Amino acid sequence: QVQLLESGGGLVQTGGSLRLSCVASGRTSGYYVQAWFRQAPGKEREFVAAVRWSGGNTNYEDSVEGRFTVSGVNGRNTVNLQMNGLKPEDTAVYYCAARIRPTFAIPRFIKDYDYWGQGTQVTVSS
Repeated sequence: QVQLLESGGGLVQTGGSLRLSCVASGRTSGYYVQAWFRQAPGKEREFVAAVRWSGGNTNYEDSVEGRFTVSGVNGRNTVNLQMNGLKPEDTAVYYCAARIRPTFAIPRFIKDYDYWGQGTQVTVSS
């Protein structure tokens, strides 16, 4: 059984930084894409960033491009999300997701991912 475990959330002031980590267990290989989504109160879950293991391609949601960096730690099934320049609108529960179905692209929709973590809260105070 695949499990995704997020860590690194917390409370930070505007302009601060946090680093989220997601560790996958139960499957040692075969993840095509690992991604981060977020869900703010009263809003739908949205794509934040993702990395495709083969080739290392990344993709970002427009509002986080240039502030967030997604990276995979090769061989460890770990994906990090470095978040700099945090804003109050970044406040949300952040979820890690993994896709094991083959793909050449980096999908951005919830339905395109096979496994999900429980989420970690990120709160940015103004």
